[in-house]
Amino acid sequence: MRRPEAFAALKRALDALPQSPKRVLDLGTGTGLAAFVAARRFPEAEVVGVDLAAGMVDQARRNTPPELTERVSFEQADAANLPFEDGAFDLVQLANMIPFFDELARVTAPGGHLVLSFSAGPETPIWVPPERLRRELGAHGFTDFADFEAEGGTALLARNGDRL
Repeated sequence: MRRPEAFAALKRALDALPQSPKRVLDLGTGTGLAAFVAARRFPEAEVVGVDLAAGMVDQARRNTPPELTERVSFEQADAANLPFEDGAFDLVQLANMIPFFDELARVTAPGGHLVLSFSAGPETPIWVPPERLRRELGAHGFTDFADFEAEGGTALLARNGDRL
């Protein structure tokens, strides 16, 4: 995950978004690296990183570059029961994270987007086959799926279309 190209597929998916999000949620943020990718890609967006482990949240806060401290924050929370309002985020991203489909659908704004990325594709320790992602997300109202590959990693982009 710490290879320089670990987030190449995530970056490709973010580049494909039709518009810049205002609020981004990075689930399973760990040390914050993927949150920083989103913050740099979308310089006007507020980015919230969430992780279950308090130690990871503390490390992510310490890792936050000074130029991002006004727009990037980190919280400890359970991805299966997030402390955010329905539709709170224009973009929800997961890098090497277990998808909790009900919560992903709940916190992604109507018309908002979701990106699930796996830094080593099927070799990623936490990997979900794209067929299952499409099936589960489709059942939760997501549409407009697009696949991305780069540097051995994969990503899936989807739009929350059920509540438009």
